[in-house]
Amino acid sequence: MQNEPDLKSAYALETPDDSRKLYAAWAKTYDEGFVQQSGYILHEHVVRQFTIMGGFGPVLDIGAGTGLCGEALRARGIEPVDGTDISAEMLAIACEKNIYRNLFTGDVVKGLEVNEDTYQGAVSAGTFTMGHVGPNGIDTILHAVRPNGWIVFSVNAKHYQTAGFSTKMTDLVTSISDFSTVEVPIYAPDATQAHAKDTALILAFRKS
Repeated sequence: MQNEPDLKSAYALETPDDSRKLYAAWAKTYDEGFVQQSGYILHEHVVRQFTIMGGFGPVLDIGAGTGLCGEALRARGIEPVDGTDISAEMLAIACEKNIYRNLFTGDVVKGLEVNEDTYQGAVSAGTFTMGHVGPNGIDTILHAVRPNGWIVFSVNAKHYQTAGFSTKMTDLVTSISDFSTVEVPIYAPDATQAHAKDTALILAFRKS
């Protein structure tokens, strides 16, 4: 699969290798070429919800990319923050911002080299969706977070049912508590690109 670094290619991802190739090519221009031009604000919604729920550090940022969630967490005084992503190139950009305690590459689907109950909370924006990370990646987050820690992440609203996230959350009923969802816009109100009106569900819950 040949991908150009743009939003259309991101929505067309099918495999982890597709993700690696796309984000390696996109890393250097991602913040200016995508985030600013498209009006992407999903990370702000995720971190705001984590804050509302009373989440605190240490936090693991899943699919940290260039550090959008990390920046938003630090802006709210929540730290320390560690980040992981499948793309080393994206993490290299995040590293330059000096906002993370630790950064490491990893595939959430296959599991991360993180000890059980390491983090007090976890966040993720734009990673759990069709073609990126599916619902089984939630198990990896649960492993990394301490009991009673808050986990807050987004799922594209179009994929919540069809990609199995709804079923997964039902299956986790004995492993989590205080589960809630809220639908939010992925892009700013003045966005005009093809997916400008897309929404995401923010899932928030505690590890039991």
